[in-house]
Amino acid sequence: MTIDRDRLAQLLQTELERFELDHPRSRELHERSLRSLFGGVPMPWMMRWAGGFPVYCERASGARITDVDGRSYIDFALGDTGAMPGHGPAPVREAVAAQLERGITTMLPTENAAWAGEELTRRFGLERWTFTLTATDANRHALRIAREVTGRPYVLVYSYCYHGSVDEAFAVAAPGGGTRSREGNVGPAVDPAQTTRAIEFNDVEALERALAPGDVACVLAEPAMTNMGIILPDPGYHEALRALTREHGTLLIIDETHTFSAGIGGCTRAWGLEPDMLTIGKAIGSGVPCGALGLTAELAERALARPDADYEDTGGVGGTLAGNALSLAAVRATLEHVLTEEAYERMIPLATRFREGVEDVIARHGLPWNVTQLGARAEYRFEPEPARNGTEAHAAADPELERYLHLHALNRGVMLTPFHNMALMSPFTTEDDVDAHTRVFEEAVTDLLEAR
Repeated sequence: MTIDRDRLAQLLQTELERFELDHPRSRELHERSLRSLFGGVPMPWMMRWAGGFPVYCERASGARITDVDGRSYIDFALGDTGAMPGHGPAPVREAVAAQLERGITTMLPTENAAWAGEELTRRFGLERWTFTLTATDANRHALRIAREVTGRPYVLVYSYCYHGSVDEAFAVAAPGGGTRSREGNVGPAVDPAQTTRAIEFNDVEALERALAPGDVACVLAEPAMTNMGIILPDPGYHEALRALTREHGTLLIIDETHTFSAGIGGCTRAWGLEPDMLTIGKAIGSGVPCGALGLTAELAERALARPDADYEDTGGVGGTLAGNALSLAAVRATLEHVLTEEAYERMIPLATRFREGVEDVIARHGLPWNVTQLGARAEYRFEPEPARNGTEAHAAADPELERYLHLHALNRGVMLTPFHNMALMSPFTTEDDVDAHTRVFEEAVTDLLEAR
């Protein structure tokens, strides 16, 4: 089915006009911010909201956001996973408030750090942990350790992957073989082909070819890709990935930052994965800046046995604020009281309800779209079948259609992740919230197809 592009443009213009009328205070603050902030926002990604200027937040609580114009939204974006536990869950607020009284950062360990390490081992299986301020930092540290231990220069990633702002991850497979910089990459220190081999997800033959020269230190992988929609692994792919990395002496790093939606131990626990290192961030502290890097006991011993590796000072692994007392208090409260087995038992069925509602609308209107679910996360894409790799998903993107659906929903009190059509459930999300999205989605689709 072909979308009527003229009608789409008209509908989008109508939604833009409605958004501007409904958000005078946000517009005023944005115009003010343009005079002092880079791009008019505190962080460039905030330029990506569909309305032409961002909604300015007054308050966020549970699964709701209220903006400065007094409008309330059901929040399925949840800070692009950072607020997956919900906005300001009471146990985290109380733990952070108590820790503020006792100190924020001291360059000294706390009991909460020991508790968090033990809990992360219980959930993910890796025996040794170190803490960072972001998952990006955890990934950077993992790459340094991998290169140090193996003595190899290359990192292998998947085309259109996402691992934060890690330089090596902004690489894609070039047509005809080889690796090139991803379009839009800002000021790369070196050509990514000098540091990285990029291949397509789910391609076992390409993986074997890339590892065969014996110069790849590590594979950095999400267990399921999440940046270009949710791309699930083919049956047997992870078994092949683990077998080939071991055969070629390559370390395997699994990034669970977004795939933590799969359950209390992410895909690593749910699928029985056996990484050498694991990185995670965002949700483990309910949005308080934190990240974590896990290592197997054997790899940690190898890393610490390197006599010339300076882990204590200027070796590039660590940071003054990393592992601070405030962040670790938030991590403990989140893992102990919020993102529990019971929470996932509520969240995952809600994502199933979301997926089934969208699938029903798609089927009744004969749309060649699909929906994919990963635990408490679901996402729809504009292609008949789920993509098997990032390049396929990238080619199927439709920014204008996506913007219309996002803005239509936002104007009716439903907020989706601005970068893609992702919806995430929190412990505070309800069936009524999910059904509200289904109604809004149906209305947007009906309006779009009305003239067909």
